[in-house]
Amino acid sequence: MATVPNSYRYTKEHEYLKPADKEGEFFVGITDYAQGELGDIVYVELPEPGARVERGQVLGTIEAVKAVAELYAPISGEVVARNERLRDEPQLVNQDPYGGGWMVRLRATRPEELAELLDADAYRAHIAAATQGG
Repeated sequence: MATVPNSYRYTKEHEYLKPADKEGEFFVGITDYAQGELGDIVYVELPEPGARVERGQVLGTIEAVKAVAELYAPISGEVVARNERLRDEPQLVNQDPYGGGWMVRLRATRPEELAELLDADAYRAHIAAATQGG
């Protein structure tokens, strides 16, 4: 079973939101389940810092050997940083999706949207249903 940290929030599209050390800021990436489904990641395209995004908007592209996927904004906000290491080390997403494989750091502009994301138990149920064809 994929790792699902309890203190994070999740989307049905398999992005996670991890609280950062600064109030109202979050690390965004793809979940352990998502990186496993994609396989070996070879390229990640991410927005520039300063970009403003709306919840559900495409934030970037993740290229794997067997598929290309889009990264969606879990909440509305401003990109305050992107993980520059992924330019040369995209495999970090596979090796450490919740650590070194984070993709962008986002400052929330609508914190109320957090309540609409899945908690860890709901995300676990979501991936269980997906793996059982439900």
